[in-house]
Amino acid sequence: MSLKNSSKKHLFPRHAGQTTPKRPSAKGVATLAEIARFVRAVRARGKKIVTTNGCFDLLHVGHIRYLEWAKRHGDVLIVGVNSDTSVRRLKGPTRPVTPQKERAEIVASLRAVDAAFIFNESTPKKWLAKLKPDVHVKGADRSMNEIIERDVVEKYGGCVLLAPHIKGRSTTSLLKRIKKQWFPKGAI
Repeated sequence: MSLKNSSKKHLFPRHAGQTTPKRPSAKGVATLAEIARFVRAVRARGKKIVTTNGCFDLLHVGHIRYLEWAKRHGDVLIVGVNSDTSVRRLKGPTRPVTPQKERAEIVASLRAVDAAFIFNESTPKKWLAKLKPDVHVKGADRSMNEIIERDVVEKYGGCVLLAPHIKGRSTTSLLKRIKKQWFPKGAI
C-alpha cells in the first residue's frame, strides 16, 4: 500500500488534520485483503473510491498523466497491477520487462496513488466485485463497449470513466523505439 511520508499519522499527508485510516502495509504494496479492509475504512469516512488497473511495465508520462487524471475523480486512488503471469497472458512471452513487485512498488510510490496491489487474473472483474469502487478508470484508447469489466462496475452502481489517451505513449511503443534506435536492422 502506498502512502507518502510514512512517519505521518494520516493516511493522506496532503489532507493533514483529517482523521483517516492507518495504512495496512509499510512496503508500499498491499494484499487484496489489506486493500479490502482499507476500502471499508475509507468508505466509512465518506470518501469516494477510484480504481484502475494495468501492467505499468515501463513507467512513462502516459502512465503518470493517466493516474493523475484518475485521482481527480475521487478521494482515494487504488491501483491493481497485473502480475507477471497475467502480463504474459495479455502481452506475450517477452513481457513484462520489469518484475511485478518492482512495478507495483513504483506505481505505489506515485503522488496520485494511495494504494496498490498485485492481481493474477487477466481481468479486474473479480477484485472489482469485491471492492466495489465508486469509479473505475480505463484509458480512452478503447471504446466503452470494449471495457470488459464495465458490466461488473455498473451492476453494483459504480461508473466507468475513460481517461484521455496520450497517443504514442505506451510501453509497447517505447520498446519499439528502443529496439529501433539501439538494435537497428533486426540485431535482436
